Amino acid sequence: QVQLVESGGGLVKPGGSLRLSCVASGFTFSKSAMSWYRQAPGKERELVATMTSASGGIRYAGSVKGRFTISRDNAKSTVYLQMNGLEPEDTAMYYCNAGYIANAVVYDHWGQGTQVTVSS
Repeated sequence: QVQLVESGGGLVKPGGSLRLSCVASGFTFSKSAMSWYRQAPGKERELVATMTSASGGIRYAGSVKGRFTISRDNAKSTVYLQMNGLEPEDTAMYYCNAGYIANAVVYDHWGQGTQVTVSS
């Protein structure tokens, strides 16, 4: 059974930092691309950051580039999102995503989300 469990969200003041974690199980984590998405109320879900299985191919949304850092620890089956310089516009539900191909089948898994609220 595939599970993606996010944690680390919360309420933070503008300019503050948070580190999100996503612990994965039920699939070969090291062979999966891992991504963070977010969805604000009334808006579509958007890609925040993504990293390929080889820890290369890192991409960020333009709005977070230079402030957020995605990383992964394959030994712990965990992907992180370090968020610095948080702004009110970063307020959203943040979701972890795993994407991989196994036996010619494309898999796409989602966590339940963790809320990030940036407010003074």
